Amino acid sequence: MNCPFNEEQLAQLKGFVELCKTTPQIVHHPKLAFFKDYLVSLGVTIPSANVGTKTSAPSGDSNTRNNNADEKISSSDEESEPESDVELNMEGVIEADIVEDVQEMFDLSKEPTEEERDQSDEKRSEAMRAFSELQFDEAIKLYTEAIKLNPQSALLFAKRGQVYLKLNKPNACIKDCTRALELNCDSAAAYKFRGRAYRLLGMFEEASHDLCESLKIDYDDQANEWLSEVKPNAEKLRQHRLSAQRKKEEKEHRAKLRRARKAAEARAKAARAQAEATATAGAGMGAGAGTRPPPGGFNPQDFSNLLFDPEIMTAFQDPELAAAFQDVSANPANFVKYQNNPKVAAVIEKLQAKLGKGGSGSFPGGFPGGFPGGFEGFGGPAPGSGPNKPPTDDDVGLD
Repeated sequence: MNCPFNEEQLAQLKGFVELCKTTPQIVHHPKLAFFKDYLVSLGVTIPSANVGTKTSAPSGDSNTRNNNADEKISSSDEESEPESDVELNMEGVIEADIVEDVQEMFDLSKEPTEEERDQSDEKRSEAMRAFSELQFDEAIKLYTEAIKLNPQSALLFAKRGQVYLKLNKPNACIKDCTRALELNCDSAAAYKFRGRAYRLLGMFEEASHDLCESLKIDYDDQANEWLSEVKPNAEKLRQHRLSAQRKKEEKEHRAKLRRARKAAEARAKAARAQAEATATAGAGMGAGAGTRPPPGGFNPQDFSNLLFDPEIMTAFQDPELAAAFQDVSANPANFVKYQNNPKVAAVIEKLQAKLGKGGSGSFPGGFPGGFPGGFEGFGGPAPGSGPNKPPTDDDVGLD
């Protein structure tokens, strides 16, 4: 498909697009209503800014909705806040000019010779004379010739920018003054004229900044007067921006608090679930506390308490006792080897005393696994009595 535009038209279109990017409020100009309607028909969201009456500061990003009820309420409250407008005095704001985004038709990096510098100065003098005679187009032409001879002169770019101001071409002025500041960051004239150009476009904060910088470098009555014009609007915009920033930070803080509260609630819920699970398990092990265990069985809760009894724990610190009970636990029949051991008998008596003879603490058949013959309270008589009583001299008929 052939392009319906020539190179010059394409350059102008590109310059207009760049202008819309840097100065979006231009889309709301009455003369561009047809273009705005076209954008809307394509589904493009147009920033709310009314040229000539008020300008709107962008609002903060909206929160992502979630399923939590209080977050829904908070989000809806924040999203329902009307976008505030800043009432500005737009008197003196003019229609923006379109600047072609093309390079000068000469080498900007060129280093001039002494002769070229002299010729450039002559052209500058002629341009200043044309400017004083209000021959602005001629002045532009002469300044351009001077720049061609000496493209490293910041003053020449600033002066040509001044002429563009007189021709109501603020964007062209901004372009020249920005170049001048690239060559000399302390150019008071470049800051001054660029600040004025920003003011004509309704960019009051930018205008205030540049005019202040100009006055810092070199005080000028006209620059000070221009600054007085833009200060009220610039201050309103600054306060509005700070307010929007505070609201954004407060919104982020509330969102952070909601996330922290939600996490704390989740941890508390998990802790409650764990506690309930532990209580259920404990109730299962000690089910029927105060009830009689099954015949021949023992109460696990009583046995658990017994294991942590200080006297029993102290007794089992004896290596001999620990080894004996480990041996019997592995094979209950080995208890025969320890029937006459007084240390083992003493511990058994303590166990009987703690659990109670024949009570709910009785082990089936004696010690866990069943002691052969058992003990009283553990399924049989205590050591030293009954059929398991060790033989004495009387039993074998000795004198």
